[in-house]
Amino acid sequence: MPLEFDDPDGDGVLRPSADRFGKPKAPWWRPASTVGRVFLTASALLVLGGFTTASLLLAHYVERDARFRIAGSSNIQAAGLAELSRADLMPVFGEDIGCNVFFIPLDKRRRELEGIPWIEHATVMRVLPDQIRVAVVERRPVAFTQHGQTIGLVDASGVLLSMAPKTMAERHYSFPVVTGLDPGDSAESRKARMTVYLRLMTELDADGKRNSQQISEIDLTDPEDARVIMPEQGSDILVHLGEEKFLSRFERYKANIAAWRQQYPHLKSVDLRFDHYDDRVILQMASGAETPEAPGDGKTATGTAPEAHTPSSQVAKSSTSKPAAKKNKPAPASKHVAPKRTAKNANATSARKVISVRASRSVEGG
Repeated sequence: MPLEFDDPDGDGVLRPSADRFGKPKAPWWRPASTVGRVFLTASALLVLGGFTTASLLLAHYVERDARFRIAGSSNIQAAGLAELSRADLMPVFGEDIGCNVFFIPLDKRRRELEGIPWIEHATVMRVLPDQIRVAVVERRPVAFTQHGQTIGLVDASGVLLSMAPKTMAERHYSFPVVTGLDPGDSAESRKARMTVYLRLMTELDADGKRNSQQISEIDLTDPEDARVIMPEQGSDILVHLGEEKFLSRFERYKANIAAWRQQYPHLKSVDLRFDHYDDRVILQMASGAETPEAPGDGKTATGTAPEAHTPSSQVAKSSTSKPAAKKNKPAPASKHVAPKRTAKNANATSARKVISVRASRSVEGG
């Protein structure tokens, strides 16, 4: 019978798959005799042993060779530093001085570097024979923070950053002061509040308007109510912008604040969160101030009411509406919780007189 052939390499050369006695043919590398197999095994063990011995000798040589040793801090290179210095990074590599460059745990050192508040991302690598190279990306501050009498910085992720007052003055930072970020809060909580801050600043500065430059302070104690401090002539006004429609509410405030302050000289707070309800705005007066009463049918908010000793509430439309003949009846007292303020406003009284009006929809320039 003819022998069977196969073509394992696909080169067109047929080779017999069995010998002439019909037994399967062994691979070319496997000896057919027992002596040959023993010799092959011994040769493989000898090669493996030689490779292992050479590896151990090389490792021993590299470990003890002084050319691969980190001699001092000058062997650690750093790039990307602006707010930090090399001295700020050296404590991370303190125990590596005098060690072999191959035995420095790079991943651990990277995590330790990223534990420094100012460092957002770090890369650590070996540079043979005896160098460690570090590249860092520093965090970029976007606002000032205030904790008691201490002023600091915060980045977009809510990471609190410390800096000497003299250095901050040299940097010429121009940010609003953000309150409501407590160091004891979780990182997720601070990040959520800063997300509201960034969205507020982005909307106010849309189309190059730069409205955010008019804001001196933002209270993010309640992330669902962004409360901003607007410096006005004579006193600051606390403005509640809520958590949405920041630009339209800000423009409505700017369009009406002059009339509101003329009509209510003791105005301290403007709440714009209720514009879903017929453009309603809540105006709050300072404690002890007289509250004007709307004459006629309550559609305008002009005139002066007798002095009141308890908070009162009225509903009126903006001065663009026609006056009518009826007076509004006093509504029940409106409960108000004074917001968290900075140190300069800490002595302000918490009692307020509250007036509800409907703001004009007109805005400056449109």
